[in-house]
Amino acid sequence: MSRSRMHDTRLLSRRMSAADAAALIAPGTSVAMSGFTGSGYPKAVPFALAERIEAANRAGEDFRIKVMTGASTAPELDGALAKAEGIELRLPYQSDPEARKRINDGRMHYIDMHLSHVAQHAWFGFFGKIDTAVVEVSAVGEDGALVPSTSIGNNKTWLDLADKVILEVNAWQPEGLDGMHDIYYGTRLPPHRQPIPLTRPEQRIGEPWLQVDPDKIVAVVETDSPDRNTPFKPLDEDSKRIAGHLIDFFKHEVRQGRLPANLLPLQSGVGNIANAVLAGLGESGFTDLAGFTEVIQDGMLELIDAGIMRSASATALSLSPDANLRFKQRIDFYRERVVMRPQEISNHPELVRRLGCIAMNGMIEADLYGNINSTHIMGSRIQNGIGGSGDFARNGYLSVFLTPSVAKGGAISCIVPMVSHVDHTEHDVSILVTEHGLADLRGLAPRQRAQLVIERCAHPDYRDALRDYFERASRDSYGKHTPHLLAEALSWHQRFVETGDMRG
Repeated sequence: MSRSRMHDTRLLSRRMSAADAAALIAPGTSVAMSGFTGSGYPKAVPFALAERIEAANRAGEDFRIKVMTGASTAPELDGALAKAEGIELRLPYQSDPEARKRINDGRMHYIDMHLSHVAQHAWFGFFGKIDTAVVEVSAVGEDGALVPSTSIGNNKTWLDLADKVILEVNAWQPEGLDGMHDIYYGTRLPPHRQPIPLTRPEQRIGEPWLQVDPDKIVAVVETDSPDRNTPFKPLDEDSKRIAGHLIDFFKHEVRQGRLPANLLPLQSGVGNIANAVLAGLGESGFTDLAGFTEVIQDGMLELIDAGIMRSASATALSLSPDANLRFKQRIDFYRERVVMRPQEISNHPELVRRLGCIAMNGMIEADLYGNINSTHIMGSRIQNGIGGSGDFARNGYLSVFLTPSVAKGGAISCIVPMVSHVDHTEHDVSILVTEHGLADLRGLAPRQRAQLVIERCAHPDYRDALRDYFERASRDSYGKHTPHLLAEALSWHQRFVETGDMRG
């Protein structure tokens, strides 16, 4: 790696291999690492640590650590450490199949939590002492200032709170990232909190670099490794239909005077449906859009390229290989239009409420009354986690949840009588959208919601069964406000566990 990425001469003597750096991490400690949705995570030290853990465990030692990040990472971190049986506890979000398997087998503890809570809970001391922070940066300045890489996540908090710090300086990350970040150091703990002075998505209220006490830095590892930037699947017809229903709804809301002509700041979850919505916005006639979200994906980058979106604020980039190449080639252009923030700011409820964000997130299933399950399969098996969807759903101007109406080739209905696990209650959900239609739940009582959800969102193969359930529940349930036949509602999920098909 070019020495030009390491301008602080005080740290030159602390350069070492990933294996030597990993040797500084002790069993039983809490290790906070960078990374958010497959970007900006350390690539070398976690992998070397996993090899060390495997060797220790073969020798009969019990070597496990607690791992905290911003959000999901990649196989070099979550996957490697999980395979080595090296993670005792993981928080706040993961998407790795190796980690997921161990969580669901009961071999790994997992705390699934709102992303806006992580930094403040760390400051409150709820997680105990943080022994080591392992943070990727793209450069270190002469004065020790750290240029963040393609995600910030909780790095500011990890660097402040950890007893010791290991830096990975990644030459793969573009040098042009310098100046794209906005690190706000004005947050305080209760009772000394002050309003966060941000009133526009593109506004900068902090400084471009992360700060750390140089005496805490025990190792610097130089790397040249890419983020996990996998291609997105081509948009399917169901995703396009979902996007079309939502965009028609936005146009209706503008005509009704409930949304301005350029909408409100957009928050978009990760995945193909989210990209389909953003692609649809590019063809919709809307202009002067703004993003205030967690992750910038290909679709948001394309809106910026087309001049349809004036700016986007996030805590991470999650780009396909083609989009990443374009980002690097035009990084001076994007630096004027993209602002990257710590997730305690990107996800802060105060800012989401003030800006009036339109929250658009995926889900696993919804029930007749608008309760949402975003995290669990059949009530007990974690998929990924709640991520930041709750930060935006509870506090945004509009809370939109999107899903195809069925899964597993039609064996599972994503609209069910009662969700098997509740992440977002009916009180926090405004709009449900599937390929069959959109249900606007605002201003409706529970029984009114149920009828609309069945007729607008359920797959035709399941509508009769859902109508029959609702009619009998309305007649026979203990209460008539939110009618349920509890045993039968849960039997939908049990039927799939037993037969592999809700229709069986």
